[in-house]
Amino acid sequence: MNKLDAVLDDLAAESAQLDGWVAGLTPDQWGTVTTPEGWTVAHQVAHLHWTDVTSTYAISDKEAFDALIVAALENPEGYVDEATDELAQEPPESLLPAWRQGRTNLVEALQSVPEGNRIPWFGPPMSPVSMATARLMETWAHGHDVAEALDISVPRTDRAKHVCHIGVRTFGFTHQMRGEEVPAVEVRVELTAPSGELWTWGPEDAAERVIGDGWDFALLATRRRHRSDVDVTATGPAADHWLDIVQAFAGLPGNDPKPLADR
Repeated sequence: MNKLDAVLDDLAAESAQLDGWVAGLTPDQWGTVTTPEGWTVAHQVAHLHWTDVTSTYAISDKEAFDALIVAALENPEGYVDEATDELAQEPPESLLPAWRQGRTNLVEALQSVPEGNRIPWFGPPMSPVSMATARLMETWAHGHDVAEALDISVPRTDRAKHVCHIGVRTFGFTHQMRGEEVPAVEVRVELTAPSGELWTWGPEDAAERVIGDGWDFALLATRRRHRSDVDVTATGPAADHWLDIVQAFAGLPGNDPKPLADR
């Protein structure tokens, strides 16, 4: 199995898990609030669906994607939220099958990209593997929002490695989004997977280090947990500051998560 297919398999599993949580909900339950900003279950699914469709446009419909770029430039802070809110008004019996079809279309589009080609995006162009990994990260994160709102216990799987990988690789981007200079240091990251495997990034001899629980780092990197609520520690000033601002997703960081004790 090639790398893209392996990521797509994990994306399909993550999507199916969330699908199983929402498929049997009543219309009122689709209106359950999932975030302090007021996003409901419907908003979470709508956002994932919108991004799947937009990703497919980026691969196979240049005219449609270019129009989205123009709209985003005209309203950079509100465009995605407005698009999500519009889709969230669709009844669940329409939104759910649309999301399912959008997922299928995206997989087919990603598999059609010629080897070596990169896909245009709102930021730097991405490889098909990177785009699939980003879709998994978002599905994982928004799935957590839904699960917590519905009081569902999320199974701890090694699919979180994809989320951690983006969290590590966006070290420079994270600082840039805060208007900060990127530290000229190497950071060694060692995280323990739910399976017990050790995940590592960075040079073994780096003076600055991050160690801890991989699942917790994924929650931290998607800004679903405050640093005080995760089993992740840092050695060195740059690594320590990074854990305060780490961000795996594109765009502005949004509100800082509050400690669980303060919610």
